[in-house]
Amino acid sequence: MTSPLAELTSETRAALVRAFEAGRLSPPYTALSVRRYTGAAHAARIAAELSRLDALGMTAAHVTEVLRLMGSAAPGEGASLVWSGPDEGSSETRDTGVVMRELFGSAERSVLVVGFALYQGKRIFRVLAEQMESIPALAVRMCLHVERPKGSVSPEREVLADFAERFRSEQWPGARLPEVYFDPRTLALHAPGQKRVSLHAKCVVVDEVRALVTSANFTEAAQARNIEVGALLSEAAFARALVRQFDGLVGRGALLRVPGL
Repeated sequence: MTSPLAELTSETRAALVRAFEAGRLSPPYTALSVRRYTGAAHAARIAAELSRLDALGMTAAHVTEVLRLMGSAAPGEGASLVWSGPDEGSSETRDTGVVMRELFGSAERSVLVVGFALYQGKRIFRVLAEQMESIPALAVRMCLHVERPKGSVSPEREVLADFAERFRSEQWPGARLPEVYFDPRTLALHAPGQKRVSLHAKCVVVDEVRALVTSANFTEAAQARNIEVGALLSEAAFARALVRQFDGLVGRGALLRVPGL
C-alpha cells in the first residue's frame, strides 16, 4: 500500500518539513492542524497517515527525515502533461481538475489565476477559498475576461458592478475575496466590423514556483469533459516570469481592478 505522503507534490512535502522543523506541527495530528500545509483536499488522509506513523513510534523528527528522503528520491518534476477528456489511462498524464485543486490546496504565499470563461466557480474555487481562510496572509490575484452582454451600451461602471455582484453571489464560495482585474479594452464600445479584444490566457501560478498553463477554462466542462491540454511546470524562473508579466500589466494600468473585488 502506497503512503499518502508519497502522493504529495515536492512543494507540499517541503511545507510539511518546514512545519515540523519550526515546531508548528506535532501530535496529535488532525485534519485541521495539517490543512494549512497540505490543503483541505488532502488534510484528512495526511492526518490519518501521520497518526498511524505516530502510533508506530515515529517521532516528528523521523517523519521529517522520511519526507526529506521522499523528496530526494523523487525524479525531477520538470513539466507534466495535464489533460481533460477521454484518455487511454496513461500514467504520463494528470487530470486537469485534480491538478487545479492540488495547486490551490498547496498555496502558502500567493496565487495568480488568469482565465477567460468562468462557470460553476463555487465548485472549482472551493479549495482555493478554503486555503485563503486557513492562511490569512495568502494573497490571491485573478485576471479575468469581462465583457459586455450582447447588445449592451451601458456605462462601463454598470457592467463592472453587475460582474462583481455575479462573481460574489455565483462564482466565489468564500468570505475572503480575491483581487480581480480586467482588461478595459474588452468593455470598449465598438463600431460595426471593428475587431474585439479578449483576455484569453488561462493559467495558474502558485507561490511563484509552480505554474499550470492550459487550454482549459474555469468551467466544469473544461475541467472534466472537454478535450483540453496543459502543462504543469515546476520551474521557479518560469513561474516568476509569468507573475511579473501580469504584475507589469497591472502596474502600468493595462489591467484594472474590478471595483468591489
